[in-house]
Amino acid sequence: MKTIENGNVVKLHYKGTFPNGEVFDDSRVRGTPMDVLVGNGNLIPAFETALVGMTEGQTKTISLSAAEAYGARHDEAVVSVPVTAFPENFEFLEGTPVTGQSPDGRNFNATIISFNDKEVVLDHNHPLAGKDINFDIEIIKIDTEKNNVSLSDYTVKELRSLAKERKIKGFSTMKKAELVESLSS
Repeated sequence: MKTIENGNVVKLHYKGTFPNGEVFDDSRVRGTPMDVLVGNGNLIPAFETALVGMTEGQTKTISLSAAEAYGARHDEAVVSVPVTAFPENFEFLEGTPVTGQSPDGRNFNATIISFNDKEVVLDHNHPLAGKDINFDIEIIKIDTEKNNVSLSDYTVKELRSLAKERKIKGFSTMKKAELVESLSS
């Protein structure tokens, strides 16, 4: 029986709910299971930890506190910016998610909270920050054969995670092609 370990590629379905039962996300409704590389750090850490040791066909329900999920809300993450920070014909609508670039060049995600003729109030908190959440997880498939996985399909971050796990020296400065070559040998 296959058991999930770090480095496995896993296909799973999940449903995210609030403690009152309200669904905020469901891979079955979207009709697309999620494929994840376990151990690369791209998931909520508590979600990823819950996957380790599960088997194909197994289901599990986990409950995460806000701190274990997306963290607390931070009032300082709600900021006002001038309307001129947006394109000239931008259509403002409260609740609209937006992406942008900070003055120092970093990309960000935010939600429009309010706006007027002069400024827009943006919330940079994750939409689920400050909320306790639950996940129902069902494991569909576990790929334990790392050599059957096309390494070139992974991001550099995922490849570095695998290289770290396999104790490959110098992985943190390798480019993608070097990582693929090192992991393939």
